[in-house]
Amino acid sequence: MSIAIVVHGGAWDIPPALHADHELGCRAAAQAGWQVLSHGGTALDAVEAAVRVMEDDPVFDAGRGSHLNADGAVELDAGIMDGQTLMAGAVAAVKRVANPISLARRVLHDSPHVFLVGAGAERFAIEAGLPLCDPHALVIEREQMLWEARRNATGKEQLAFGKAGTVGAVALDAAGNLAVGNSTGGTFFKHPGRVGDTPIIGCGLYADNTLGAAACTGWGEQIMKTVLAKATVDQIALLGNAATAANVAIAYFRHRIGGLGGVICISPEGQIGLAHSTPYMAYAYRTVTDDDILSGLQVKDG
Repeated sequence: MSIAIVVHGGAWDIPPALHADHELGCRAAAQAGWQVLSHGGTALDAVEAAVRVMEDDPVFDAGRGSHLNADGAVELDAGIMDGQTLMAGAVAAVKRVANPISLARRVLHDSPHVFLVGAGAERFAIEAGLPLCDPHALVIEREQMLWEARRNATGKEQLAFGKAGTVGAVALDAAGNLAVGNSTGGTFFKHPGRVGDTPIIGCGLYADNTLGAAACTGWGEQIMKTVLAKATVDQIALLGNAATAANVAIAYFRHRIGGLGGVICISPEGQIGLAHSTPYMAYAYRTVTDDDILSGLQVKDG
């Protein structure tokens, strides 16, 4: 059976000054996932390992380095799904967990629920023995400066969305099991309590061994309205090709709702697909036919 891993570091108008860091971060994440898979580890272990690397890298809007909300705080969302059992775990609006992907993994395994939010999710983290962090440890100078500038802007003046959002990973292990995981700090200057597509099963992520697996990134409100992750997985099953499925799903997303976002996916056979409607999408992947990690910032055609 093939093994494969694909990760994304967000899809948006990523500033040129951050291109190299986004690519390097994605390569490191894909390598972490590949190490797990190549040593016989599970797809769930691989996506958790890959996403944790990006949560710890302050270039990404996930974990440390995330965008601040309108109150100047970091609120984190994450989700993970097992394609073998369809079990899933998700958390949202957590402020004291540095690696929310690992908290989502514990929800998957140790909770009768799928989705926990806010203080309840943090209480579950304590019960599960996961460490909590000082919320200020998640705030970096770059994001604090952006927040100060936005707060002090006059009238309806808006600042550009400075960097990409969600991070995600999709993996296929040697046993033929698929998994997907993703994590985000959400949109810049968001209303406190806002939750996007990232932790919502079917919207930001979906995995089913019989169909495929996909993770999304971009404008969460649009992604939720089109259930983009499940739509992509259904296209894999219908078309039999992950690359084509990703392009078809994003084409529908763009034409139906003017969607701004991207998707990565893997078929049950280990085919890789990725597509986006934003100016850039950072990515990295490896399959058994590749000698090394392949990575870059894919530029939108046309």
